[in-house]
Amino acid sequence: MPIIKSAKKRVKVAKKASILNSKVKRAIREAQKNLRSSISLNKKDAAIEHGRSVQSSIDKAVKKGILSKNKAARKKAQLSAELKKLGAKPTKVASKPKAAVKKAQPKATAKPKTTAAKKPATKKTK
Repeated sequence: MPIIKSAKKRVKVAKKASILNSKVKRAIREAQKNLRSSISLNKKDAAIEHGRSVQSSIDKAVKKGILSKNKAARKKAQLSAELKKLGAKPTKVASKPKAAVKKAQPKATAKPKTTAAKKPATKKTK
């Protein structure tokens, strides 16, 4: 057991994080099981819907840092291959459209900044 106060806190924080990480991983596994069961029953619509939820949960896990990008890409590729065998077209998770951010244009009545003319550089003498 740690003695230093900061080490005690790290133990608490690590325990809390491991619980949250295990919940997210469990959710991914359950979503994968639902997808595979719908594929085995040849339910195309249910399989597509479960595929979306699996992709979404995998992407969330990557965003939180629970899964690595490569592992997530591998899992998503495997699941889309299973969907293709069923004959369903794998769909990408729709991302939110980014709103066009416009910078505020300066007002026409604003006074232009005046810059003082620079003095010519003096030559160094030897």
